[in-house]
Formats: sequence, structure tokens, C-alpha cells
Amino acid sequence: MIEKIIEISKKAGKETLKYYNDDMKIEYKDDNSPLTQADLASHRIIVDFLKKLTPEIPIISEEGEIPEYNIRKKWMKYWLIDPLDGTKEFIKKNGEYTINIALIIDREPVVGVIYVPVTDISYYGEKSKGSFKIENNETKRIFANKIDKNEPLTVVESRSHPSKELEKYLQTINVKDRVQVGSSLKFCLVAEGLADIYPRLSPTMEWDTGAGDCIYRNAAMGKENYSPIIYNKPILKNKNFIIANFV
Repeated sequence: MIEKIIEISKKAGKETLKYYNDDMKIEYKDDNSPLTQADLASHRIIVDFLKKLTPEIPIISEEGEIPEYNIRKKWMKYWLIDPLDGTKEFIKKNGEYTINIALIIDREPVVGVIYVPVTDISYYGEKSKGSFKIENNETKRIFANKIDKNEPLTVVESRSHPSKELEKYLQTINVKDRVQVGSSLKFCLVAEGLADIYPRLSPTMEWDTGAGDCIYRNAAMGKENYSPIIYNKPILKNKNFIIANFV
């Protein structure tokens, strides 16, 4: 199935590129986050294809109607989608936005696909099978390199969501470099071993993390990497979390 999910993510991503260099009509949702026609177009493509591929599996999308918890708490399996993660980066046209699709089973992500439309790079992870990067039509397995937490660390952080809590936390660890990047690419940098730690001490939703979390969890040499994030909570907002490649 993973090949079909990657294909869906690329179809949606290529659709967003049609809006990328145009004058964007930007609306704002109730939480003051931006929304573009590209978000909605990507949502429609992904949902339509997933309904055809797996009509028996329900879907949660950032841009769709979220079922009440008394309905979805019975779901053992569902698709979790962020049709365009990093809308602020999309609006800035810096290339750091992604298409995120995850399959959640028993409250954990077991399949995760992230597509980067501007660079045509895909990342994906599957439980017990590993995590991979597809670039220039070549697929390679990626690993989250382990490091002693007392060593100088490369920190990846949000480009658009700074926080006082993060600055306070960074004073407690040995920081070598700070890398700012948008969207779920932060998970990918840790999974690829290009960053050691991703502390997220400002709000995220489950659709922001599902696909990247799966890729990180399965980018281990042996035992699955630990992640503190759980899914299908009564409220879909995540608690603050730290993803790290510590020994």
C-alpha cells in the first residue's frame, strides 16, 4: 500500500504547486491560522483517493470535519492527514511545506508519508520495516543516529513558532547548532540523523505530527525509537514533546 500512499501525496503536492507562484487568496481560521486554496485542493485530492483505496477506513483531516470523540474513540484504525503542513512557509514561498499522510492503528502511527513538493523529495516510514527517503528516484533507508545527551547537540526548531519555553529549555542542554525549518521537516531531519533533538514546546495538533512521528519512530537501527505522542485523544492537541536521538 505504501507506494499508493506516496503516489497520492505526490498528486496532492503537485496540485499545490499550481497555486505556489500565483497571488494567493489567504483566509484565516478561528484559531487565526492561515488557509489557502492550495490547502483545500490538497485535502480534496487526498480524501477522494483514500476513500477509493480504503473505503472502510475513516479519515481525519485538518481541513475536514472532525468527528466527535464519542464516535472516533471506537476507531481502531484511521487515516490522519495534514493536506498542507506549513501554510506559513507556503505563503512565504520558502519551499518548506509538506503533504502529510499517516495511518493510525491502536493510537500509534504505523505508516507515515511526507512529500515535499518544491524539492520532489519523499520520506516514509512503516512500523517494523524502517524509514526511507526518496530523492532523484533513488530510495535509501535513513537512520536516526544516536548521540550522548551530554555531547554538543544540533537542535532543530520551528521557523515560524518560536517560544519563550524553548529558549528556557535550550539553556539546560549543550547546544552546538540551531537549525530552523518549517513543517514536518523537523521530524525528517532528526530521522535522517541531521539533527539530534527536536523540542516542541508550543502547540501542535495530531495531524501536524502523525506522519513525521512515524518516520522518526522507525528510523532506528534496532528497537523502535521512543515517542511520547499518542493519537486519537479526546482533544486532538498534543502536549509539549521532545524528540531526541539520545543513547
